[in-house]
Amino acid sequence: MRILHVITTLDVGGAEMHLLSQVRGQTARGHEVRVGYLKGAGTLADDFRAAGAGWVGKVGPLAIFREARRAELVHSHLLKADALTAAVATLAGRRRVLVSGKHNDEQVLKRRAVSLVHGILGNLPARTIVLSDHVGRFVAEHGRVRPEKIERIYYGLDPSPFEAESSDRAADRAALGLGADDVVFVCVARFAPQKAHDVLLRAFARARAERDDVRLLLVGDDPFGDGRARAEALARELDLGGAAVFCGIRRDVPALLALSDAFVMASLWEGLGLVFLEAMAAGLPVVATRVSAVPEVVVDGETGLLVPPANEEELSAALLRLAGDAGLRARMGAAGRERVAAEFGLERMVDETLELYRRVREGP
Repeated sequence: MRILHVITTLDVGGAEMHLLSQVRGQTARGHEVRVGYLKGAGTLADDFRAAGAGWVGKVGPLAIFREARRAELVHSHLLKADALTAAVATLAGRRRVLVSGKHNDEQVLKRRAVSLVHGILGNLPARTIVLSDHVGRFVAEHGRVRPEKIERIYYGLDPSPFEAESSDRAADRAALGLGADDVVFVCVARFAPQKAHDVLLRAFARARAERDDVRLLLVGDDPFGDGRARAEALARELDLGGAAVFCGIRRDVPALLALSDAFVMASLWEGLGLVFLEAMAAGLPVVATRVSAVPEVVVDGETGLLVPPANEEELSAALLRLAGDAGLRARMGAAGRERVAAEFGLERMVDETLELYRRVREGP
């Protein structure tokens, strides 16, 4: 099958990493895959080529039209790419084989004008894949997509890169200025308002006032804004010093998870949160917010602790609870690994997606 994927950016993010896994799985099964992206630096372009994509490039309406005409299945990802691809693929006569992918509960859909426009463009695809039940309900209500067009396919993850233990944990920690006995929390996320790094830093500062052995690794950047700079300024204001380590974008996330004791993220909303699955595959307990689809992934009291959003007091208390109980961290980490293996397998995700493609191509 000739498959065209169109996504808003190919820079590091959950949706982009999810698509990379899909491309790798689809090409391994013998399909011809091409990938277009609308904007950004294309940081992951070489990764997509290495995954087997026959062509990767930045596209506009004319390029999408050309590529859609030769494709047997067109799959768009993220809101801007969804809207443009829906319009162009329809003009190219490819609406019947068009699929949309919803990776998040995009809050802009709550705006009436955006919702109305999306109600038109969002119903052009033959099917809309959502990555969680929560996103499905959100897209139906606020995006005005007809429920009968929506199908949920959970993200899938190859756990093997995250299961390796650090060969020299003390040395790996020392390279980042961490002590062998520190309790290390790690957050892997774009510095976007959605991720609420300000809440996390204030909560961590509270925890740090109680225990001086807790440390925080902040992995990621903000390629489209000043989110990281503002977070670094807040860390200085809170006098966190070396207790909060800003790592930037890293290609060795599994190694950073391996040297950490727990994962934390203070999201205000999440479509699913691929990084939660990565942390759980690494055997880390997760501290997260009880929002959107997060409870579909992180089981409160079993694989991690869930707290209300924008609540630094309760987030701090959860950090302190895990910091003070190594046994609890170990039990939750083991439960998380089991949950990823049972519910969020990579092969299942690829197979379910290709089966949906097959049904779309065959028509009603």
